[in-house]
Amino acid sequence: MQWVIDPAHSQIQFAVKHLGISTVRGTFDQFSGTITEENGQAASVTVTVDLASLDTGNAQRDGHLRSPDFFDVENHPTATFALTQFERTGDAVTATGDLTIRGITKPVTLTGDIGGPAKDPWGNQKVSATLETKIPRKEWGLVWNVALEAGGVLVSEDVKLSIDIQAQPA
Repeated sequence: MQWVIDPAHSQIQFAVKHLGISTVRGTFDQFSGTITEENGQAASVTVTVDLASLDTGNAQRDGHLRSPDFFDVENHPTATFALTQFERTGDAVTATGDLTIRGITKPVTLTGDIGGPAKDPWGNQKVSATLETKIPRKEWGLVWNVALEAGGVLVSEDVKLSIDIQAQPA
């Protein structure tokens, strides 16, 4: 069965430590994806994220994140994920795939759980997934930083990704 991600009921978030003491969070507001499922297992998953749609609630910071210092959206407008391996035990899942950012592809593993299928009040089938991972941003060419006077750096190396999706039949 083929499923398509419903962006109205889905969210892709990121979080990174700032100054080593606080967390900056953001979302990617525009993305699309499909899931092919066979016997309750994801056989393929592809997701494309519009990096220009990032939103941290601060226009100046968002502009910097879109610049060549970080995502270089002008030259690399999207990030993609393609599933390479999927394991399910009950509702718990592990999804491994290739994440491409700035033209650099590296494997990542996300863990979480899935829900459904279930029918909404109008009789439409739905499935969901909540997945998380942590990635070292420098591996994708996101290397900009500033050393702090007291030691450490302005932006943490690790970025936490949190993905909550709901999908419906294609």
